[in-house]
Amino acid sequence: MQVFTYSGARFSPYGDEERPGDSDTPDAAGDWLAPRATEPLAARVSLPGSKSLTNRELVLSALADSPSLLKRPLHSRDSMLMIEALRSLGVGIDEVPGDGAYGPDLRITPPAELAGSTAIDCGLAGTVMRFLPPVAALALGPVAFDGDEHARRRPMRTTVDSLRALGVDVNDDGRGALPFSLWGTGAVRGGEIAIDASASSQFVSGLLLAAPRFTEGLVLHHTGERLPSMPHIEMTIACLAARGVTVETPEPGVWIVPAGPIAGRELAIEPDLSNAAPFLVAAIVAGGTVAIEGWPRATTQVGADLETLLPLFGARVHRDGESLVVDGGAGLLGGASLPGVDLDLSTGGELAPALVALTALASGPSTITGIGHLRGHETDRLAALAAEITALGGRATELDEGLAIEPRVLHGGPWRAYDDHRMATAGAIIGLAVDGVRVDDIGSTGKTLPQFVELWSAMLDQTAPSPEPGRP
Repeated sequence: MQVFTYSGARFSPYGDEERPGDSDTPDAAGDWLAPRATEPLAARVSLPGSKSLTNRELVLSALADSPSLLKRPLHSRDSMLMIEALRSLGVGIDEVPGDGAYGPDLRITPPAELAGSTAIDCGLAGTVMRFLPPVAALALGPVAFDGDEHARRRPMRTTVDSLRALGVDVNDDGRGALPFSLWGTGAVRGGEIAIDASASSQFVSGLLLAAPRFTEGLVLHHTGERLPSMPHIEMTIACLAARGVTVETPEPGVWIVPAGPIAGRELAIEPDLSNAAPFLVAAIVAGGTVAIEGWPRATTQVGADLETLLPLFGARVHRDGESLVVDGGAGLLGGASLPGVDLDLSTGGELAPALVALTALASGPSTITGIGHLRGHETDRLAALAAEITALGGRATELDEGLAIEPRVLHGGPWRAYDDHRMATAGAIIGLAVDGVRVDDIGSTGKTLPQFVELWSAMLDQTAPSPEPGRP
């Protein structure tokens, strides 16, 4: 299998990075004709590290009491924004040779004292805009936060309000959104606060990550009626536990974090299982098999849910050593029927764009719920998915907390990415079965998977003979 390496460049969501000159390469504006699958697959794919884990471990390493070494971290726009932000606060982050195919390892040296008097570019990274304000409050001096145009529309009021409840001086001119600034005094008292994290679990994770460094630790209460993406909070708690910090949860929606040291450590970052979704879904559309290498036996990543979700679409899923394999049989293109589904994705909303794209190709109606919070992601993903599927001749209707998708014959045409990496890959999935789907900004995949185009093309090049007649 061909492996593509990350060059270390900064990646823009507007598709202006250098790309190799092959037939699937986007043009200068990032426009990309999604390749159509023509044969069943027999592909093995090796993915870079998890964005969620990389950025959590970067924050904890910056706050630790000794250096850390992150092996096989993700190198993408989101992780580079986090690295540059932490460096601006005085954290030492050095690239060192590693054994990963996608870039160097990272050695992180925490400073004796975090430095303020800086500005942080959040780009479109929710982990940067929501994890780093509590960290910056521990620095000495002012810190300004801003990001891309779409980032200014992402909900941030909970972060602003929680900082004020902790005694931090924050100036947002009443927007509850980027841009805003805070004045760090070198310490945060901590104590007991209540927040409404209904819009994003990242509000909780951001506070939990920094809480051990608060003078009194933190007792955090969630006051909202729902809390999306609980597995991401569990991931944060597991990352803290591995560094010697035990978070107590005496009841749902309450977290108690003691004040104390965060240990430095050496660890390897798992592959990004959410980024695996488009590749695994491809086996159901094209037929044949796709294997993701290095799939962990146990993980807190929500992408692990694919192991139980994809069989609902008729796939067979099994493990082959250290790989997870999805067998799509004949596949949609080989004549297999793709059923509609009713799914609640409240714990794994980031999988929704790939699965919604799959339902747009199904023979029966589907309803996907529990994803109302996706309106506050990189774009309003519910409105964007409904608009783009409808523009290709499909029918997708917004619900209060999700989407209803009805079977229609799709046709080619432009697919807008909205600066959103998961919207771009959803267009690629539909393009497997529909001629002429053109994604306007495939470069937005640089947010979490800069190698997407190359990996997608390499996957489609790994084909197998058509399955025997009569096989489902």
